[in-house]
Amino acid sequence: MHIVDGALAVPVLAVGVALTVAGVAMGLKKMDYDHLPQVGVLSAAFFIASYIHLPIGFSSVHLILNGLIGLALGWAAFPALLVALFLQAVFFGFGGFLVLGVNTVNIALPAVMVYYLCGHGISAGSPKVAAVWGAIGGAGAIVITTVLVAFSLMLSGEAFLLAAKITFVAHIPVMIVEGFVTAAAVLLIRKVKPEFLNIKESYDAV
Repeated sequence: MHIVDGALAVPVLAVGVALTVAGVAMGLKKMDYDHLPQVGVLSAAFFIASYIHLPIGFSSVHLILNGLIGLALGWAAFPALLVALFLQAVFFGFGGFLVLGVNTVNIALPAVMVYYLCGHGISAGSPKVAAVWGAIGGAGAIVITTVLVAFSLMLSGEAFLLAAKITFVAHIPVMIVEGFVTAAAVLLIRKVKPEFLNIKESYDAV
């Protein structure tokens, strides 16, 4: 899901930087610094998830977990994901530095959207309802991310139109897997550490 340096037009890069700066500023403003370790843990989870690859034909795609990160962090997903993407670019050359802004927006903005769309659902009294909303959040974040990546490529020229279409189709299995993973994570966290998802009480007895 990382777009590499040299693939995008300058105006697209500029918009990505501007949106990332705004998102990180909002994330830092809204961040509860008592939960800073939580931000670090989820940033690391994203970093590691990039190494869990799913073979798709002659290529492969990797997990992202931005849905789960969004449900747990809200706007703080922006600084958390920016740090992880920056470190991936530094140590492993994933993506690049020029596209860091666009990559951050493409992954963090869907996380924030999922927070507002599905955050209330994972607090439901019924574990089944919470799991369904978790699955919707996990899969939905990948859908939105894929659309944003495809849109970024399309805005950079017709030559990338085919790549944009392939990106969406290739990530359909990831949407399904991330839905299940996020649903399972929501159920587990509700039982052992509900405050991790900003839920005030445990649901062990439900």
